[in-house]
Amino acid sequence: MKKKLLSALLCAAMTVSMTACGLSAPEEPASDAKTDTKTDAPADEKTDDATEDKADDAATATAGEAEVVLTFAEVNPLDTIVGQMDTAFKDKVEELSGGQIQIDLQASGVLGAEQDVLDSMLGGGGTIQMSRISAFALTNYGGQKSSLLSVPFTFVSRDHFWKFAESDLAEEILMEPHENGTGVRGLFYGEEGFRHFFTVKEVADMEDLSGMKIRVSNDPIMNGLVEGLGASPTVVSFGELYSALQTGVVDAAEQPIANYKSNAFQEVAPNLILDGHTLGAVQVIITDQAWDSLTEEQQGWITEASEYASNFCHEISEKAENEVLEELKGQGVNVVEVSDITKWQEACKKVIEDSTKDNAELYQKIVDMK
Repeated sequence: MKKKLLSALLCAAMTVSMTACGLSAPEEPASDAKTDTKTDAPADEKTDDATEDKADDAATATAGEAEVVLTFAEVNPLDTIVGQMDTAFKDKVEELSGGQIQIDLQASGVLGAEQDVLDSMLGGGGTIQMSRISAFALTNYGGQKSSLLSVPFTFVSRDHFWKFAESDLAEEILMEPHENGTGVRGLFYGEEGFRHFFTVKEVADMEDLSGMKIRVSNDPIMNGLVEGLGASPTVVSFGELYSALQTGVVDAAEQPIANYKSNAFQEVAPNLILDGHTLGAVQVIITDQAWDSLTEEQQGWITEASEYASNFCHEISEKAENEVLEELKGQGVNVVEVSDITKWQEACKKVIEDSTKDNAELYQKIVDMK
């Protein structure tokens, strides 16, 4: 009797101890408990519950048990087209990996402008492993093939761009920086819509841009485009662009429509001329060091998520852009339509020739995909 009493006391003490440590006595398997609580649920609700449980498990693993954390830099807010694409990529990676890989998405330029991010990635600092960049951003780092994507009036439509993005040629250009030993490789393409000029003062046509100080990011193609329009290219960091427009440092700039609105540029430059000089082709890149550190299975998850995010961007971009444009018009933004781009193309003739002469055959292949 004394032995039985002592045994019971010891069991009770152990249960109290386990409860104090945040554990519970293993009275029944967790799976049995779930089955008991959901026996009467309809089939579709069971499926939803299972999906939610899986998502919760992945989120828990992501928060505290991720084997790999990849810091991802984005200069724009998450409500932009590219921000939504980044989020789709992040979610899909974490879903496919069951939380083994966490994408630490840092948006709104908190890690610096695209050039700052590239300098960090290529410098081997190891603090940023991934980034969404404009195709032209690699121009100053030996990305001559990538620069072709930002040559004015290369893509005549979104369909033209996506035909390219799904081609073997696209893969060749994605891998160019890796092949050159730059230290990064492209994962997938996206686009943020056609890029247009916006100004502080009201404009009605191309000639009104002449003499203006137009913000550029020190990209040689963009510099040539602005000069061709008779304007003055002025280098300003993207993070300082709002105040530069507000204070008169620059008179104008250019961005895709969704980025224009998300960064509130309409507050200081409420005039938008829809010339569509380039399609905002973008790439998501990863450092070779980060890629090589992944297992073959992990690389497979990244690759699958890349295809998913690229398709997601393709599906939402045009609709999202059109919705934003209507909102801007409703806010009183002066939107100028351009019915004939012939004179714009003529003004850009020199920069087009200068930017494509070293890769003329390759460029022609891209143009012919329309």
